[in-house]
Amino acid sequence: MGKTNKPAFNLLANISYAWAGFRNMIREETSFKIQLLAIFLVTVGLILVPISLQTKLILFVSMWLIPFAEVINSAIERVVDLVTQEHHPLAGQAKDIGAFIVLMAFVIVVMIWGVVLYGVFAG
Repeated sequence: MGKTNKPAFNLLANISYAWAGFRNMIREETSFKIQLLAIFLVTVGLILVPISLQTKLILFVSMWLIPFAEVINSAIERVVDLVTQEHHPLAGQAKDIGAFIVLMAFVIVVMIWGVVLYGVFAG
């Protein structure tokens, strides 16, 4: 069987690959850095708001959907750029769909926050 690009499972190596991906996102992706800063600021605000811990956790965890989607989008962009640097309709569509993933995550987070906070403050 031919050699593949998939090494044998190694937990420490896998953690190191993930850490390298995180460092790359911090170095290369302004949107990701802004999203992390926003999460930090909103988390400080959540700590100060008099709502239940469970509600705070739901809101906190939901915020991570946006940078999660940003990481997926960035991975798609890098693979497309690896395959071709030329303008191609499919390459553009792949990048547009990646951006749409981020937009969908944002809309989902806004809906979660809307429903949860409505339940807290209107109920």
